[in-house]
Amino acid sequence: MLILLPPSETKAFGGEHPALDWESLSFPALNSTREAIARDLSRMDPDEMQKALKLSAKLRQEVEANQEFFSSPTMSAIHRYTGVLYDALDAATLNDAALARLAIGSALFGVVGATDPIPHYRLSASSKIPQADGTMPTMKARWGKTITEVLGEVSGLIVDLRSSGYQQLGKVPGAVTVRVEAVQDDGSRKVVSHFNKFYKGQLARLLAQAESEPEDGAQVAEVARAAGMEMELGEGLELTMVVSSATTVGVKA
Repeated sequence: MLILLPPSETKAFGGEHPALDWESLSFPALNSTREAIARDLSRMDPDEMQKALKLSAKLRQEVEANQEFFSSPTMSAIHRYTGVLYDALDAATLNDAALARLAIGSALFGVVGATDPIPHYRLSASSKIPQADGTMPTMKARWGKTITEVLGEVSGLIVDLRSSGYQQLGKVPGAVTVRVEAVQDDGSRKVVSHFNKFYKGQLARLLAQAESEPEDGAQVAEVARAAGMEMELGEGLELTMVVSSATTVGVKA
């Protein structure tokens, strides 16, 4: 089983490992596109980069990080990404077997394994940066079918917890997806947007630690229910996690 997580805009700085070695990354078939995007990003004029990435002046260090992409230290991807999903995942307390089940979607890297060493960078699925010829294709166009083809070679079930923007970079036919809905006071349901990251982080942790690997959506739902989560199996491959609207109050953003 492979649990595919979304990246985060916020990332930890620094790193305990040397500069990026492309050959150390999982899914090496993605390297040519990875390298092309990284080159295009790092050579941009700083002011143009800041504008293209829609960064405020307070986030200027993100521009500097991109410029130093090839020489800056690296750390495991699972610790590079931060935020509410990664807080809920609490990767520092997962063993190697659990980490091996995790991968992370990325506009720059496509997909990386949890323990792949990567540098700090800033680039989102909606970003458009110029190529050497001056054209500015979308990230979806840059990746084409590459991510889909690479993930299609993965054996076992894929649980795709990426947000829609990152799913568009490379859809995974046959993957189980999860949406989070909160029950309102009147009994109706509302799709949870921001706080879905927290619940998906909890689910990812649970699945990563499962004694046996689920083989389909029904078994994913069984694992979640055994841990006290309310999970519905709908048509196709989509699961719905149902939470109380009250439980979204106080969830750290």
